Amino acid sequence: MNDELTRLLEKLSAANTTKVKLAVTDIDGILRGKVVSFEKFASIVKSGFGFCDVIFGWDAGDVAYDNARVTGWHSGYPDATAIIDISTFREVPWEEQLPFFLADFSTDANCAEVCPRTLLKNVTQKITRAGYHAFCSQEFEWFNLEDNGPELHKEGFNRTRPLTQGMFGYSVLRASQNSAFFHDLFDLLGQFGVPLEGIHTETGPGVYEAAITYSEALEAADRAVLFKSGVKEIGHRHGILPTFMAKFHESLPGCSGHVHQSLWTADKAKNLFYDADAPHHISALMESYIAGQLYCLPFILPMFAPTVNSYKRLVEGAWAPTTLTWAVDNRTTALRALPGSSKSTRLETRVVGSDSNPYLAIAACLAAGFYGVQQNMKLTTPASIGNGYADRKNGLLPANLWEATQAMKNSAVAKELFGEKFVEHFTGTREWEWRQFSKVVTDWELKRYLEII
Repeated sequence: MNDELTRLLEKLSAANTTKVKLAVTDIDGILRGKVVSFEKFASIVKSGFGFCDVIFGWDAGDVAYDNARVTGWHSGYPDATAIIDISTFREVPWEEQLPFFLADFSTDANCAEVCPRTLLKNVTQKITRAGYHAFCSQEFEWFNLEDNGPELHKEGFNRTRPLTQGMFGYSVLRASQNSAFFHDLFDLLGQFGVPLEGIHTETGPGVYEAAITYSEALEAADRAVLFKSGVKEIGHRHGILPTFMAKFHESLPGCSGHVHQSLWTADKAKNLFYDADAPHHISALMESYIAGQLYCLPFILPMFAPTVNSYKRLVEGAWAPTTLTWAVDNRTTALRALPGSSKSTRLETRVVGSDSNPYLAIAACLAAGFYGVQQNMKLTTPASIGNGYADRKNGLLPANLWEATQAMKNSAVAKELFGEKFVEHFTGTREWEWRQFSKVVTDWELKRYLEII
């Protein structure tokens, strides 16, 4: 570690580096950070640096929670110690190769239990100690709008203009018409250490979908977080406003953040989800993993669907699951088993929305699946045949953020997987989110009730 750090500092110094960008993620997966001088970076890279713990004490709009114990007015919002992970070193190609690092709060006693990146590190370490290795990837769908920021704010976000019009899934034409942006996403993200397997237009006006290249679990989450932020930063330079809302418009499909995952041997040589002699080549271990996710799903749903808007995506017939189901290569079920070759066999968790915090979404997938492995759970739920929306015999997912949050808040298995302090804090933030929504008079209410009631 010391040799690696020495080489890194020598490299940055030789490049005449004057400043470095550092970032952490809050509970919603939003990057929060600062730019520091190279001299400051060199002085804190070993010991960490102070970062105001308000990032765990406010919401996506910077409004302070009134129900958080980790930090708040009662504590005075002190600094917490953020530790720089030098393995995350990247250079931002659209900011003149500015050096960039991610940090987390893995050593800070007060924040470690609620830090999303630290939570995922703890989950992966548990899997590693048991003799396995987790590989993951997240893929995203998102809408691209014309960036008319001043007008959007003036009109209460009612004057959105999609980048293109019409429903053009997999359209070569639409991608070509916006080729400068389209190719910048692929090329610049690749240079930024977020390689894409593929990118294409998805059905809906101005919708793109991208699959990030598979990697080890923590790296996969880092890439996913940086992907979402990078897309927004690149979009801004093209006059485009990307949005990762789960449901941008009631008449259009929602946007997913599907997580692909598999467990391998400790030496990373063998995919343990694959069994050449089993039906569909799905191993007994993969069956236990699927069973674990099906069992845990109702109690961890807010980690996949964290906003009020998330649940407007999880409706029948809209390419997002509503039932506790699994199947082989079926896009109507919650879990889609993809038993291909010994290299590619994996599970796709389709519940996850594009608005999810990648650290929490991937941690939830791995922890729930591994719970099934540890408990040697048997996959007694039969694979759905055909329309998974009609297969309700195993139950439905919670219908809104409040229901999902209460299920998680009172769940013994959620506390076992993630710790009581995290569950208390995270569900408190989701209750806050629900309360903020519940007190707002919406356009729908005005249109429905103003004149006639």
